[in-house]
Amino acid sequence: MTKQRSNGKSAKWGKPLLAAAVAFSFLPLHTPAHAAEADNTVRVGLFLNLGSTYKQTTDKITLTPEQAVAVGQKTDAGYIKWFSTSPGAASSFALGGPRVKLGESGDLKAVSALASKLKSGSDKLSVYKIVRNGQDLYQLYAGPYASDKAASDAAARLNANASVKAVSGLAPAAVGTLSLNAGSYGTQAAAAGALQKVLDAGVDGVLRVSSVNGKVSYSVQVGEANNASALDALKVSLAGKLPGIALSVSDGVSASAAVRSEATADLNNGTTVPSYVLSLGQQDRIWIDGAADKGIRVEERSKRSYRGDLEIGVYGGQLYLVNELPMEQYLYSVVGSEVPASWPEESLKAQAVAARSYATVQTQTATKFKVADVVDSTLSQAYNGVGSESKSVNAAVDATSGEILEQGGKAVEALFSSNAGGVTSDPTEVWNSGGSNLFSSVASQSDSAAAANLKKWYHVALANGTIGYVREDNVKDKGTDATGFRKMTVTAQSTKVRPLPLIQSSVSELSKMNPGDEALVLEVVSESNTYEWIRGPYTSSQLLTSLKGRTTTKLPATIQSIQISQRGPSGRATELKINGFKIDVKYPDMFRSALSGLPSTLFDVVSADAYTVITNATASKGGLSAARLTIGASSHANALSRSLASVGTNTSAVSSGTGFFFVGRGNGHGLGLSQWGAKGLADEGETYEDILLHYYNNVELIKD
Repeated sequence: MTKQRSNGKSAKWGKPLLAAAVAFSFLPLHTPAHAAEADNTVRVGLFLNLGSTYKQTTDKITLTPEQAVAVGQKTDAGYIKWFSTSPGAASSFALGGPRVKLGESGDLKAVSALASKLKSGSDKLSVYKIVRNGQDLYQLYAGPYASDKAASDAAARLNANASVKAVSGLAPAAVGTLSLNAGSYGTQAAAAGALQKVLDAGVDGVLRVSSVNGKVSYSVQVGEANNASALDALKVSLAGKLPGIALSVSDGVSASAAVRSEATADLNNGTTVPSYVLSLGQQDRIWIDGAADKGIRVEERSKRSYRGDLEIGVYGGQLYLVNELPMEQYLYSVVGSEVPASWPEESLKAQAVAARSYATVQTQTATKFKVADVVDSTLSQAYNGVGSESKSVNAAVDATSGEILEQGGKAVEALFSSNAGGVTSDPTEVWNSGGSNLFSSVASQSDSAAAANLKKWYHVALANGTIGYVREDNVKDKGTDATGFRKMTVTAQSTKVRPLPLIQSSVSELSKMNPGDEALVLEVVSESNTYEWIRGPYTSSQLLTSLKGRTTTKLPATIQSIQISQRGPSGRATELKINGFKIDVKYPDMFRSALSGLPSTLFDVVSADAYTVITNATASKGGLSAARLTIGASSHANALSRSLASVGTNTSAVSSGTGFFFVGRGNGHGLGLSQWGAKGLADEGETYEDILLHYYNNVELIKD
């Protein structure tokens, strides 16, 4: 079915009109003769370094599978299993490179104390446990570093460190990645036995696993030289220490893992986990063969667990981690990560179809994420792993299995946002051009569902001039006195007066009130939410800092006025002037980040200067006369009357000497489906088909 629209102007659809449109203007939705050409798997970037495009990195990846999983090398020719990990047992993966070996010690207490002292420094410490002639020893390494020179500099720095000097036997020295081969073996157990003989001889060595001629190979590697001459010297020095063992220069296999027992995470007890220090080329990939019904926990990704397989490689000089899994299982987490599982079934279904359509486009085209189709943040779609799944969400995904939105036989990039603020965006309000005919500005009154059942907040003026907000459940309203002023007090000790009508754990309160303390009530407002919100006050300095690097316009020394000089079809700001000069940004939606991270561009600007409240009357010796009360001196610039702003109508320049508030609606870019709007429509009885057709133009619902 195709949704037609006669022009690109805002469509003010009320519910009767929406129902009529669905009933009379369109044919019923059905499975088409052709199927959607959707990829069956999705590659999700969990860690990835793409520089300014995307950067979410880690030095170590620690995995704990629910069931035994195989780990090996994935090549174009196939998969070569290296080893298996045990259910519930953690193992870590890190990238090799130039390091500093501080030395080894049998004194675990001293090692633990040193690690604690170095924890906050630039030299990241790893501790590995070995056994030499029956004695437990702990080897300390710092790094890896970007270059041999950086490792040498770190060695000098650590040699001068008093805490390092205090531990007997330590002598930091830079080491590299070149080693000697002390034998290759067909099994890991055989290689481990040979390694023990090397260690007992007082020589440092590791077991290394790699792929040779299409098969897994286990070898014992000795030495950590950083150049060829040092490696030759090492070979000569070890000839007498390892009689009967033929030493040869390693063959330089790019994809390999040095197997160690790492104790870094639990130095109090010396408990170890298997650690794999990887040597990888740009095309090498380590594959963890997961399962559809059992998760693998990634400690560094907020301890989230993921269905499917994991891939580890190198991109941008750092480790990447990609989760590859079937589309429908990916959606179980996406839908549950994007919207609450308690929402109506039809809104969950609408979200599932939109998310599937979006992901399908990403899997069918080359994306900016290089080794992945999408990432796990809202830069693509939120994806928090198994923990975000639920029965209701999974059922909604299953009920719409394979369904996507198409235009002209191709899947559409069905963008969505949290809350459109009552009206969705037109593409011109987000990008520099109109984009496709998939999106246009349509009414979304059901977005107000986000404001239902929220607490009210009292906007109050304290006797000392402070202006702030107190939540209604802490307020005792004393009503209007003879002067016409409405007064309040609080019901609990140390009740917080907050700068905005919402609880912000990272923002300090402005003041505190106790029972008996009185304040003037300026107004009673709704709690700030995704539908309607207040942000600020922001000083000139704060806004200039936020704007820096996000505009090519030369910024003034001080912001005296802000003017929304142009708005798009929905009322969103598309042009902004500061002190009368236009501020250039790459695209209109960038004003959100440029102005200290505003929820949306559907906003007005309000001065934080003092203003005057006028009441009906005041008592005086001569009777009643007009009363005026000036609120908010410059030292307490938190005054704001929401009635001053009417979003989408006020474009006059707002001047201020103390700062600016932003009063607005919506959360996100506002294109396509509004998640809260979908929830509101579902509450009113609309089907997921109705919801999708309301938010997307010229589309067909296709089942694969």
